[in-house]
Amino acid sequence: MPRMDAGGEAVRPLLFLDVDGPLIPFGGLAPSRRGGTEGSTDAANPLLNRLDPAVGRRLAMLGYELVWATTWDEDANEDVAPRLGLPSLPVLPWPEPSEGDEQDARAGRHWKTRPIVAWASGRAFAWVDDEITRADREWVAAHHDGPALLHHVDPRVGLGPEDFAVLAEWAESPER
Repeated sequence: MPRMDAGGEAVRPLLFLDVDGPLIPFGGLAPSRRGGTEGSTDAANPLLNRLDPAVGRRLAMLGYELVWATTWDEDANEDVAPRLGLPSLPVLPWPEPSEGDEQDARAGRHWKTRPIVAWASGRAFAWVDDEITRADREWVAAHHDGPALLHHVDPRVGLGPEDFAVLAEWAESPER
């Protein structure tokens, strides 16, 4: 049964999306998933040709509220979302560097971890990134009041069927 808010509306979990690695894989040169050879359709940023529109359809079907958690910032809505067939998504704003960033770096935590937990504000969330560590998982477990799934994606291949299976199972889990 889905979680409900005070008004009886279903509350979908958040899914924080990194672009480089999960959505734009860094594996070897391969034919573009859009047809042609890599780099042939977007001279401004040839890596955009590695985006797979099927990934966008699969993300949309998962039942999460999608949020960009990437240094692409608004460029993710301008350059990535249309190629994936996604609407414009909320963009997690990154705070100015602080002393907490130095503490996070020394502890092996990603600089995105604190802002993601702050944005989620106790709400269930999943985060897909290619730089998630055990230290991030431990920090989230200690500082986030809701369920969370921090899912590491292999940056050489990006989000694949196994990743989508994990995300779907977690979103539908009664323990979540």
